[in-house]
Amino acid sequence: MNRQRRQKSDHLYLVLGALFITALIVCNLIANKFVSVDLGFKTFVLSAGVLPYPITFLITDVLSEIYGRKKTNRVVLTGFLALLFTLFILWLGAQFESIEGSPVNDELYEIVYGNSWRVIAASSLAYLVAQLIDVRLFHFWKKLTNSKHLWLRNNASTIVSQLVDTTLVVGVLFIGVKSNETIVSYIADGWSFKVLVALADTPFLYLFTWMIRKRLKLKFGQEAT
Repeated sequence: MNRQRRQKSDHLYLVLGALFITALIVCNLIANKFVSVDLGFKTFVLSAGVLPYPITFLITDVLSEIYGRKKTNRVVLTGFLALLFTLFILWLGAQFESIEGSPVNDELYEIVYGNSWRVIAASSLAYLVAQLIDVRLFHFWKKLTNSKHLWLRNNASTIVSQLVDTTLVVGVLFIGVKSNETIVSYIADGWSFKVLVALADTPFLYLFTWMIRKRLKLKFGQEAT
């Protein structure tokens, strides 16, 4: 790869990594709000953090396809460190009393972010395990199919890893807090919603990887080294 293509490749890797980490942190900051999403055939009860979370798996699939397992895992681990740093910043903000007239006082800050340590702790554990499983399974299917059937490795890896992620997050957050029936319902809704999004984003995965390969002048199945 010549110097110009290397610069394009490195810049794109940085952009994808930044989008991944941004989506990851935002997911955790809005995770305390639960919403209902009506798709017509079913109404899903979800944490608001679930809505942008599938974006992170789409990005890791793009990274895995273009940059390989090692560089993708590097982004995943960087995201994990970013989550821990976010947790520290939220804790630091709580150590200082709000001034009179502050738009966000201590009580409101506690309501919005007081449970964030538990959310981020649960999410960090689930995220790290699920993302590493996703990357590993993606490359397992890629090797098994000789870099063919992108749709298969995209969906097969995401379906399994999202089940792990959803189960761990909901379990850590709600075991002993909610009934078993409610917990199972949260897991089922969260996972099935993520699976639907994973299936829906498959055409975008093909589009993005095609555009990137064209820009970097890579052959099908070739990785940017």
